[in-house]
Amino acid sequence: MIPVQAFGSTGHQSTRTIFGAAAFSRMSPERAAAVLELLATRGINHIDTAASYGDSELRLAPWLATHRNEVFLATKTGDRTGPAARASLELSLERMGVAQVDLIQLHNLVEDDEWHTAFAPGGAVEALAAARDEGLCRFIGVTGHGTRIPRMHLRSLAEFPFDSVLFPYNHALLALPAYRADAEELIATCTERGVAIQTIKAVARRRWAERGQPGQRSWYEPITDSEALARAVRFVLGRPGLFLNTTSDAQLLPAVFDAAAGPLDPPSDAELEADRLAQGISPLFDGAELERI
Repeated sequence: MIPVQAFGSTGHQSTRTIFGAAAFSRMSPERAAAVLELLATRGINHIDTAASYGDSELRLAPWLATHRNEVFLATKTGDRTGPAARASLELSLERMGVAQVDLIQLHNLVEDDEWHTAFAPGGAVEALAAARDEGLCRFIGVTGHGTRIPRMHLRSLAEFPFDSVLFPYNHALLALPAYRADAEELIATCTERGVAIQTIKAVARRRWAERGQPGQRSWYEPITDSEALARAVRFVLGRPGLFLNTTSDAQLLPAVFDAAAGPLDPPSDAELEADRLAQGISPLFDGAELERI
C-alpha cells in the first residue's frame, strides 16, 4: 500500500501520492469512474482539483455523493478579489455537490500585482478566511508554477498562516542552483511551521515540441519509461515530508502508484543524470521564456 503521513497540521493522514484531478478535465464520465475505482483499490485518500480544470469537479460529483467522507478534498480558485474568490468556492461546492471542501487553495499566486490584490483588504485571502470561519472550507493553501514560486510562497507565508503550499519539484528543476536554494528554504520553513508540502511535475520530461497534438494528456511531455519514471517518483517520495501530486496523464497512474508503494530509497545522482541524458529530460521552467505554462 502507498504510505500515508500527516498533511501538515490539518490532522489528516494523507497518502503521499495525491490524485491530481486535472486528469478529469476532458475525460468522459465512464473513464473518470474507472479512474476513481483505481484510486479506491490503491487506497488514495486525497484528491486535488480546481475550478479551472475543465469538467474535473463535475466528474467527481457522482462519486463524492457516496464517498465524500473517504477523502481529503481540495480545490482551487484563480480569483484574487474577495467577491470573485467567494463565488468561485461556492460554485465549486455546487459543482461537486458537497457542503464543504477540506482545502481551498489560491491557484498559481505568483504575479506581484495579483499577490497585492489577493492580500489587500477585500481580497481573496480575507474572503477565504471568512469562508473557512463559516465552514465552507477547513483549510487554506497556496499553489504555483515556475521558478519564482518557492520565493513567492515564502512571501505569502510571511503574510498569512497558510496550511499548505504546492510547487514544482523534480531533479531537473532542483539542478538549477537558485531554484534549489529557494525550494530548500521553503521546505525548511514549512517543516518548522507544520505546513503541508505538496509537489507537482515529478514525472515531467520536457515541454512538447508542439502542443495540441492527439494523445497529449498533459501540457508537458511526461516520462513514460517505467524505470526512469519510478526513479523520478522516488526522487520526491524518498524525501520525508513531501507529497507527490500525480500527473494529469491518467494512463501513468498505475506506474506512479506502483513506484509509490515500493521501497522509497532515493535514486543516486548518477542514475538521475543517466535518465536525464537517455530521456532528454529538461526543466519545464527557466525563469525566462519558459516561465509560463
